[in-house]
Amino acid sequence: MSQIGLERGGFSIQKCREKFRGILDLLIQIASYQASFLTLDEKIKVTNRRVNALEHVVVPKLILIYRYIDQELDEQAREDFFRLKKVLDNKKKHADEEEKIAESAEGLKGEEVVSENLLDDVDEDVIF
Repeated sequence: MSQIGLERGGFSIQKCREKFRGILDLLIQIASYQASFLTLDEKIKVTNRRVNALEHVVVPKLILIYRYIDQELDEQAREDFFRLKKVLDNKKKHADEEEKIAESAEGLKGEEVVSENLLDDVDEDVIF
């Protein structure tokens, strides 16, 4: 007969203690998982912010920089091409002028021969 209704009270307390330890181990494991999940969630948020910054800030800036550099290089290539055409035109003009001078010099040489004969004649404009 039990006085308080605790027959085999030590056994019941031991059984309750074992169950409590099992549940306590599970609670510790769950708390550990929760801390890991919170840390993982924070890392995911940071990573998402970085991804968003890359997608919406850094990549568009790099694209704009690329386009600017590409435009500048195209403009520089056009300027170089225009400059090259001008240089070639100037060289051609100088070559034509030199050719004309050479032709006129050859023509003058022929006239000089004739003018040597004319030196014997007195030029009225020349005062001695």
